[in-house]
Amino acid sequence: MTDPRIFNVYCDESCHLENDGIAAMAWGAVYCQESETRAIAEDIRALKAQHGLSPSFEAKWTKISPAKVGFYLALVDLFLDDERLRFRGLVVPDKTQLNHAQFEQTHDEWYYKMYFTMLRPIFCAPHRYRIYLDVKDTRGGPKTRQLHDVLANALYDFDRESLERVQQVRSHESELLQITDILIGALTYANRGLTTSPAKAAMLARLRERLGPNVLTRTSGFSAIKFNMLVWRGQGATE
Repeated sequence: MTDPRIFNVYCDESCHLENDGIAAMAWGAVYCQESETRAIAEDIRALKAQHGLSPSFEAKWTKISPAKVGFYLALVDLFLDDERLRFRGLVVPDKTQLNHAQFEQTHDEWYYKMYFTMLRPIFCAPHRYRIYLDVKDTRGGPKTRQLHDVLANALYDFDRESLERVQQVRSHESELLQITDILIGALTYANRGLTTSPAKAAMLARLRERLGPNVLTRTSGFSAIKFNMLVWRGQGATE
């Protein structure tokens, strides 16, 4: 029997609002064993120092620029080369095709369903999970509690034995959450078909070089463990 372990799961989302004028949206999670978290964070801070950045520098997709692209490429390589780290993502290529009324649901209700769909392959008995979300807005508290309820109920984990916690953290305080931000930034950038930033294009090129040409725009095969993603389309949606 497998000994139970605790996993930390660092989640973020991009372009998730219903009427923000952006078609593609994404969720993502970087996860590892809780016991490895501190050592991985120290490795990332050391990488920042190697590139002349403060250990407190917050790595973000929106900050990628020609001046710092070397650091960001090295950070992607660190993630890809570290066997302790894995990523699971979900992309909705065009949320304008969603029809919530047809399924008698609100955008918020659908949002929680998608969060569960994204996270479900990560969960495996008898292990326990601690989920950390980036602080977004003042609605974060109720949203976090609602997500914990939805996930636990979907897993029949009514006593919260498997999903120990779902809580907010600030991304500038979590190196692993910063990696999540960068990876889902790459997902949304690729699925929006953007080409405006040579530095961000270099990031996409590195991921495709290391993981395959369609890794950011197609559903992963069953054997994809390191970087696994689902391209989700609603009923009736077109390619």
